[in-house]
Amino acid sequence: MAAEIVNPPTESNGGSSGNADQEGGGEPLDSFDPAFALHRGGKMAVQATVPVRDKDDLSLAYTPGVARVCTAIAEQPALVHDYTWKSSVVAVVTDGTAVLGLGDIGPEASLPVMEGKAILFKQFGGVDAVPIALDCTDVDEIVETVVRLAPSFGGVNLEDISAPRCFEIERRLQEQLDIPVFHDDQHGTAVVTLAALRNAARLSGRELGDLRAVISGAGAAGVAIAKMLLGAGIGDVSVADRKGVVSADRDDLTPVKRELAEITNKSGLSGSLEAALAGADVFIGVSGGTVPEPAVASMAEGAFVFAMANPNPEVHPDVAHKYAAVVATGRSDFPNQINNVLAFPGIFAGALQVRASRITEGMKIAAADALAAVVGDDLAPDYVIPSPFDERVAPAVTAAVAAAARAEGVARR
Repeated sequence: MAAEIVNPPTESNGGSSGNADQEGGGEPLDSFDPAFALHRGGKMAVQATVPVRDKDDLSLAYTPGVARVCTAIAEQPALVHDYTWKSSVVAVVTDGTAVLGLGDIGPEASLPVMEGKAILFKQFGGVDAVPIALDCTDVDEIVETVVRLAPSFGGVNLEDISAPRCFEIERRLQEQLDIPVFHDDQHGTAVVTLAALRNAARLSGRELGDLRAVISGAGAAGVAIAKMLLGAGIGDVSVADRKGVVSADRDDLTPVKRELAEITNKSGLSGSLEAALAGADVFIGVSGGTVPEPAVASMAEGAFVFAMANPNPEVHPDVAHKYAAVVATGRSDFPNQINNVLAFPGIFAGALQVRASRITEGMKIAAADALAAVVGDDLAPDYVIPSPFDERVAPAVTAAVAAAARAEGVARR
């Protein structure tokens, strides 16, 4: 049986004590900051799911009994899924180069976030996850390291790896591995965004094909959102970076952005983000910065504003509500939070349930559709996406992803 990742007890879990986190004396940091108090000793531990109470238990859990299981797996490698935790555990891998809103802070400083991600996997999807922070940033080294680690895991969740390296790392790992590889900063964000947009369109009596969207940000999330919206049938989508709309007439585009220019912007827009917003039906912000109010006012009547930068949305909700029919952010203190935790636990749970070899576009769209469907008849301007604490979310996404994996031929059970 699998070991279980659990929240640690409130007493010390092997972490340091005393004044090790002080600078120049004084009180420990966690004596006045509850965030430090919560994180002392880490936020997770490993707990056995089988007892080791006496010599008989020991002889089964370890030697000599374990040898029989090892021999069987050596003879029939597929048995590893049945007799180890492999099929229920995900590696959460980062190099610490694009952490939350903190940027390149390195592998050690990224660990609190990776631990947080791991406990979200367990809390919301019942999936065990292990944080792995790599002390390297070279694409070849990251790919080689993860490939060598992969026999221990049923899936790989790439996290907080900066663009454009994240695109190549994900692509190469999926080519070399026969387990799901998923960059959550890209695809988790895209899935939840699509779900919210589907419901916003339904609320206004429109289809995705009726909408023109403008995305601020051509990094990992922006590129993935654009591709997913196109796959779902949006009417048109343009993406803007710091220099304006990503268009074929620009000579300063990276390979990723050149590809993006070829598949987006059917309207042939060029110039600034603000100019592109004139008459647009949807604004999606995944870049930070601030969008001037006149640009928001220039959008089409009944527009949708998804300003998802944290902690400061590109358009403050108070401003957005003056002009938009539906407003969403990435923050938990406003309605319609676009939160990746709505997606990644259920997506991996569904993929692991059927031992999928990869996570396909169809599986991601199925996840978005299932997530949107949870809202059901309760749909309202301030409720186009469910809460992460809605207990219906993970089972719905899990079932939809598992069914899609079977339909697309990537399921192995």
